[in-house]
Amino acid sequence: MKNKKTLLIILLVLAGILFFSLNGGNAESNELDSFAKCLTDGGAKMYGAYWCGHCKDQKKMFGDSWKYVDYIECAEGQGQTAECQAAGITGYPTWEFADGSRMSGSIPLQQLGSVTNCPLE
Repeated sequence: MKNKKTLLIILLVLAGILFFSLNGGNAESNELDSFAKCLTDGGAKMYGAYWCGHCKDQKKMFGDSWKYVDYIECAEGQGQTAECQAAGITGYPTWEFADGSRMSGSIPLQQLGSVTNCPLE
């Protein structure tokens, strides 16, 4: 009887730890999903290249939420895609906003939020 109670307590503690671990991860993911969607809905887009280290760093900041960011791949063989040439992109990453302004480099998420009025809590 005593062993069953001890086992039950251990299982409840482990279930609680698992619940809070998963719930915390989902909250962060949902927050970044909302942020990335807000950027895209607000007209922000990032031009980049698959080989660009700063682009990779920027993508990592978003984690799984990156899929919601409007991203334009500029690398094409040894050159640049026509879309990026037409946009006058000269460096990677380049963020372009709805008002036509641009920022280059790996931009902290808080700064992207300030520029776009997208909340990041």
